[in-house]
Amino acid sequence: MTERIGVYPGTFDPVTLGHMDIIRRGAKLVDRLVIGVTTNPSKSPMFTIDERMAIVRREVADIAGAIDVVAFDSLLMDFAEREGAKVIIRGLRAVADFEYEYQMAGMNQQINPRVETVFLMADVALQPIASRLVKEIAMFGGPIGRFVTPAVCEEVVARVEVMGRRGS
Repeated sequence: MTERIGVYPGTFDPVTLGHMDIIRRGAKLVDRLVIGVTTNPSKSPMFTIDERMAIVRREVADIAGAIDVVAFDSLLMDFAEREGAKVIIRGLRAVADFEYEYQMAGMNQQINPRVETVFLMADVALQPIASRLVKEIAMFGGPIGRFVTPAVCEEVVARVEVMGRRGS
């Protein structure tokens, strides 16, 4: 029997409770879940890729199942092929996510029809959470503890303080 490998890609800057929900649920669907941490040229990351990988590794350490955290800087379908994945796992929060993800899934299927995209709806309580919004709230000194784990909250707040000192 072949191992079912799934890839859950993202920037995870920072990893949120919404991401963690998808990771927990996605890990139950496959034998091995590869969390692909990538860069997005249209986003300005708060944390380096190495920092994000370390944070994600720490956050998933207690989740049951085989979970690997791997950096990638290539087409998602090339990364999936390299990892031996047959499934891409994507989280959906709202209709706007669906439109973008649907288009991406169609493009990815054209590139590599051997890999399926599986959409998981975010838990209703976690649907509004977005890394971009978490960073914005933190930059203005707002409370982010409802959106990220306590450890991630501390790291984001500390990074905002360092960035504030550099900006002064």
